[in-house]
Amino acid sequence: MSARTYEVRTYGCQMNVHDSERLSGLLEDAGYVRAPEGAAEGEADVVVFNTCAVRENADNRLYGNLGRLAPAKARRPGMQIAVGGCLAQKDRDTIVRRAPWVDVVFGTHNIGHLPTLLERARVQEEAQVEILDSLETFPSTLPTRRESAYAAWVAISVGCNNTCTFCIVPALRGKEKDRRPGDILAEVEALVAEGVVEVTLLGQNVNAYGSDIGDREAFSKLLRACGRIEGLERVRFTSPHPRDFTDDVIAAMAETPNVMHQLHMPLQSGSDTVLRAMRRSYRQDRYLGIIEKVRAAMPDAAISTDIIVGFPGETEEDFEQTLHVVREARFAQAFTFQYSKRPGTPAAVMEDQIPKEVVQARYERLVALQEEISWEENKKQLGRTLEVLVAEGEGRKDDRTERLSGRAPDNRLVHFARPGEPVRPGDMVTVDVTYAAPHHLLAEGPARGVRRTRAGDAWERRNAGEGQKPAGVMLGLPTVGVPAPSPAPAGGCGWAAATRPRGRPPRGGARVPGGAARARPPRPAPVAIMIVSMSAVVGGVGVAQARRARVPR
Repeated sequence: MSARTYEVRTYGCQMNVHDSERLSGLLEDAGYVRAPEGAAEGEADVVVFNTCAVRENADNRLYGNLGRLAPAKARRPGMQIAVGGCLAQKDRDTIVRRAPWVDVVFGTHNIGHLPTLLERARVQEEAQVEILDSLETFPSTLPTRRESAYAAWVAISVGCNNTCTFCIVPALRGKEKDRRPGDILAEVEALVAEGVVEVTLLGQNVNAYGSDIGDREAFSKLLRACGRIEGLERVRFTSPHPRDFTDDVIAAMAETPNVMHQLHMPLQSGSDTVLRAMRRSYRQDRYLGIIEKVRAAMPDAAISTDIIVGFPGETEEDFEQTLHVVREARFAQAFTFQYSKRPGTPAAVMEDQIPKEVVQARYERLVALQEEISWEENKKQLGRTLEVLVAEGEGRKDDRTERLSGRAPDNRLVHFARPGEPVRPGDMVTVDVTYAAPHHLLAEGPARGVRRTRAGDAWERRNAGEGQKPAGVMLGLPTVGVPAPSPAPAGGCGWAAATRPRGRPPRGGARVPGGAARARPPRPAPVAIMIVSMSAVVGGVGVAQARRARVPR
């Protein structure tokens, strides 16, 4: 009898991608095998939805997808469907009432129970709903099927202590809980031993790390400790909160060679009035002061941000203050969102909700300004020599253009001419930038050099069928840079109530001179519901969804 196949569908930010890799690892540990790529809808024996509760249309999206699977479930009685993540934590048994063909509902705190719940649902022939109110086990202790051989997420904390009025995530993921530094560093060292060269430290409010263990400088100490790990070439972190961004962190970034000069610092609004209504514990002057200090310490730093347009009560004057900060800060990139209500948040019931047409007009003005600034900032890269970490799946046109793609140290996307010698994802290629567009750089000339790395060796072994189950500490590893479009973000409270229509970037760039009908769903099955409240331990990590995966704060 052949092994049962599975498929995991992910909606949300990096934290959800990280959780989905754990779900895959758990299922493979239980004997399931991943369904072949390109398999038809409903062909997998088990389909798992890892959901996000951040966007206004998250519910409609989930139930629409569940409805499309109902005909397949009717044809294949042995097929199972599971729903987990933030939306499952929020809706609980509502999911099986609205979609009675679902077999398992599990929350944000008990992803390790999925194989057991699937088996219980199969044996008992009734849906299983199990929701815990706090985390049983830190997720990084669970088996994981990594998606990359060369770059890794490392969760350093879970949960969020902030109370932003637009964000539902802390209610679903719980209070912040920090991991011990020794556990984090052991995980990083194990990953490096397997070939990883880039690590991103991950937390809902990553630079608040230490508040739970009583050390206000714990995060900067952790950055410096990562700098002492031999073989670790790049360290990033996401996403910090301006309230907790202190001078010792800036110094650690500037003085630790393998900590990249890249910072994602969510702004949300440039208006002090709106920031107060959002319960964001900083003001415009404080934010711009941080940017000034970062640039003084690291003149080459690439800074990006998140901005919400149309928060309740936002006036034209408030919006102009946001444009002012964008002009002053000169972000390399901004993830911009139109505010949308999220039931259960204080902002959803605030007066002075902004008309859609006003929000749209402001949004378009903001996007146009930021596109212009992004282009100007990228043009400053012309003529620079960069060492690019070759990535897998970054360039959609790579095959057609005979190019490869990867990330510069500051995380800018670089497309470059394919070198004459073999290059693998995880290797480093040194190139000269000849062309700049708002969202990428291009190196059209021959590469200056190729450096084969342990990460490239690991990628080669993986694709030769070796090392499918990594040794040592296990955790999820997404691809470098922008993930697949579906699991796009917003992460946590940073983007929790925001939606971002896809904008069209300006054409052109800058170049160096010379250079199916629904079937009736199956009859509702009995439902076993377990809602567990645990007084101990920790909360979860908030997630959200936006164009690119990240956990903004």
